[in-house]
Amino acid sequence: QVQLVESGGGLVQTGGSLRLSCAASGRTFSTYTIGWFRQTPGKEREFVAAVNCSGGATYYADSVKGRFTISRDNAKNTVYLQMNSLKPEDTAVYYCAARKWGSGSANKDQYDYWGQGTQVTVSS
Repeated sequence: QVQLVESGGGLVQTGGSLRLSCAASGRTFSTYTIGWFRQTPGKEREFVAAVNCSGGATYYADSVKGRFTISRDNAKNTVYLQMNSLKPEDTAVYYCAARKWGSGSANKDQYDYWGQGTQVTVSS
């Protein structure tokens, strides 16, 4: 089992940057694929990015490709989401999620553990 805690959200202007962190408990962090998802009120939770267990493979939604970068530091039990060139449509609650082994999936139902989320607001 793994517990996830997100941090790093906040208010930023259009074009600005934020770095989200997802800190995990447990000694088996390196056996979990980690994904980032986001959700706005009344909408489905949508995939943003994912990184496999080793950090050697990354996956992105088309809407963030070229602007967001996901990475992980297994020694620190932490996954990062660097978000650049932010747009108002990036405003959402961002969640990290974990699934045992497997590749990075855009399907939220394939993730077993979720954090509480962190709010990102991009002002125009």
